[in-house]
Amino acid sequence: MLRVGLTGGLGSGKSTVAGFLRALGAEVVEADELGRELMESGQPVFSEIVRVFGPDVVGLDGRLNRARLAEKAFQGGRLNELNAIVHPAVIAAERRWMEQVFARNPAAVAVIESALIFEVERDARARGEQESVLADWRRRMDRIIVVTAPDALKIARFAARICPDGEGREIAEAHAWLRLTYQIPDAVKAARADYILENAGDQAALRAQVEALWPRLQAESNKSPADESLE
Repeated sequence: MLRVGLTGGLGSGKSTVAGFLRALGAEVVEADELGRELMESGQPVFSEIVRVFGPDVVGLDGRLNRARLAEKAFQGGRLNELNAIVHPAVIAAERRWMEQVFARNPAAVAVIESALIFEVERDARARGEQESVLADWRRRMDRIIVVTAPDALKIARFAARICPDGEGREIAEAHAWLRLTYQIPDAVKAARADYILENAGDQAALRAQVEALWPRLQAESNKSPADESLE
């Protein structure tokens, strides 16, 4: 069994890498998708967000108004508060997912795609949580893959995805730059990674790197003790 954390800044191409790994046979879960599920109406995370950030973050449809919540979190300097609510629940969900994966296949390569593996650890330690699961999150992965790309290229990719017709591109770029200021620079992440995938070219070049890495991940899949957990 092998626990792999796949990370990279917005627009780095980590979702593309996740797709390549899934096609090769890896089990993959997206932290963002888990987070979205946990933030749905009726979930404890939803209730706590409303309690902390106020009822105005709920839209007319009874679901979170994500744009308003993001405005409060990013522009209002309260992102750490939001992450302190969401991240523990996401990590618990990731742990349950991994337990299910390894119960089905003890030799599986289980990949968690998350933009904020290192940031979760940084922020938890900044809050004084030296012994919590968040503060020790990086060490609970057997291997870390970091996908890198120049910041300007990340911004361009993000804006193109959000605004495919070009309308609103400047606003999307400004929002992307704001998010990048929160994220740890690639060079710092790369220094702590086990594997680095450079995504400054086309998808064929990125796919070739993933295909070269996959046999190594498979070979390592039985080296991690089975009784370790993400708790």
